[in-house]
Amino acid sequence: MQRTTSQGTEVELGVFSLTDIVPGATSAQRVRDIVDAGVFADQAGLDVFGVGEHHTPRFAVSSPAVVLAAIAARTTSITLTSAVSVLSVLDPVRLFQDFAQLDLVSGGRAEITAGRSAYAKPFEIFGIDMGRYDEVFEEKLDLLRLIATEGEVTWAGRFRPPLKGAAIVPRLDRVLPMRLAVGGSPDSARRAGRLGLPMTLAHLGGSPARAQPAVDLYWQSGEMAGHPRAALGIGVAAHLFVGATSQGARETFYPYYRAYFKQGRRGHLDRPTFEAMAGPDGALLVGSAQEITEKLMVQKELFGASRFIGQVDLGGLPRLSVLGSMEKFASDVAPVLRSASG
Repeated sequence: MQRTTSQGTEVELGVFSLTDIVPGATSAQRVRDIVDAGVFADQAGLDVFGVGEHHTPRFAVSSPAVVLAAIAARTTSITLTSAVSVLSVLDPVRLFQDFAQLDLVSGGRAEITAGRSAYAKPFEIFGIDMGRYDEVFEEKLDLLRLIATEGEVTWAGRFRPPLKGAAIVPRLDRVLPMRLAVGGSPDSARRAGRLGLPMTLAHLGGSPARAQPAVDLYWQSGEMAGHPRAALGIGVAAHLFVGATSQGARETFYPYYRAYFKQGRRGHLDRPTFEAMAGPDGALLVGSAQEITEKLMVQKELFGASRFIGQVDLGGLPRLSVLGSMEKFASDVAPVLRSASG
C-alpha cells in the first residue's frame, strides 16, 4: 500500500530476491541470508521486500509465503510480497490461503504479485499444459480475485473442479492486495489495466523507451475499462546495486552479474555490454546513489511509476555488499525520490 502524506502519495521503494544459488552454496544458508536481508530492509526504512518462487535446484525458495512469514516475525512495517507467485501452476484457493495467513501473521502486510513464469519446469512438475498457458492463467486469476472479495465462492471453470458456496478461510478484514507481474507483453499489460490491478513491469533490458509501449497500453486499458487513474499503479522491477561511486559499484558488481548471466544460460556478458546496460539509457541500476536516483526519476516521469523494486542479491554477491547496497538505496536514493513525489 502506498503511504500518503499531506503532500500527496509517496513512491514506494523496495528490494527483492529471486533466491538463486551459486555453486558451492547451500539452500539453508541462502534462505537465512534472505530472511536477514528482509529484516535489514525493514530496519533501513524501505517499503517493500519480495521473495521469488522457483521450482528448480538453481533456486532456494519454492514457497515465498513461508520465507516471508519468517521475515514477518522479525519486522514491523515493510510490505511482504511474492516476486512472483507462479499462478499458472498453483491452486488459487491454496495461494490465497497462504497469503491470507501471512497477512494475519504480519499484521496486514502481505501482498501477492502474480505471474505466469518464464520457465517450463514448473508446468512439467505440476502437470499444466504450456500450450494453454494464457487460458490457464486467465482463469486462475479470475478465481483468485473472486476468492479475495467474496465470503462464499461459487465458481466453475475448465481447469479446476468447481466451487459451490465454499467458504475459503482465513478471511481478512481487508481485500488482500494483488499485483500482476508483466515482462513487457502487450497482452499482459492490457490485462492488468483492464482488471484494474497494479502492474509490476520487469525492466531488465533496453532503454525506458523500449518499455514505454507496455506502460502506455496499461494506462489506456485501465482508463477504457473505467478504472480511475488513482486506482491503478505501475511498479518497476530491475537489477540494482548502489555503490559509493559509479566506477566502484560497477567494478564490484560486474563479476557477479557475469556469473548470474552464465548460470542463467544467457551466455557470456562482456564488459562493454555491461557498461552499456548500466549507462544513462540502460535498464541496469548499477552506480552511485546520484546516478541511480537520476535514472529512477526519469522512469518515474515517463512511466508514472509509484513503486521501484530492485533485485539486489544475485550471482553470489557477498552478503556485506548486498546489505551495503541496500543501505545506500534506503538512505541516499529513497529520500530524494520520496520528496520528489510529494
